[in-house]
Amino acid sequence: MAVLDPQLRVKGVTGLRVVDASAMPKLPAVNPNITVMTMAEKCADLIRTA
Repeated sequence: MAVLDPQLRVKGVTGLRVVDASAMPKLPAVNPNITVMTMAEKCADLIRTA
């Protein structure tokens, strides 16, 4: 059961998004830093358009 929706919002909590490695269903084989940075950029885009 997922805690986050596709827009990285925490289900059941208003105004809270999670952008870190815990949001990934599987960790990448490489260092996750760049992946988390990319997720943060995507989340910023989601917030801007909301």
